[in-house]
Amino acid sequence: MAELERVVLHLDELEALRLCDQLDLDQEQAGVRMGISRGIVQRLLASARHKVADALVSGKALAIIRPDHVELHPHYGRHRHGQGMADKQGE
Repeated sequence: MAELERVVLHLDELEALRLCDQLDLDQEQAGVRMGISRGIVQRLLASARHKVADALVSGKALAIIRPDHVELHPHYGRHRHGQGMADKQGE
């Protein structure tokens, strides 16, 4: 089988998507939980939604990397370790 093209979703994009689309928080609430501004949450969501749609529509693999340390996103700052997704993994 041929290897699928990958779309990489950064941890902070996934967290914004989880907070807003799965938990139904507004962008302001998500920003408080992530320790970032509402505007950054908005940009992370737009990027995440675009990537997920691209993967689904184009038949690409969606790669979500969950490192044991803080991951930096090249454009939007950092996801704060110990908040958001990191403390929800046991649920």
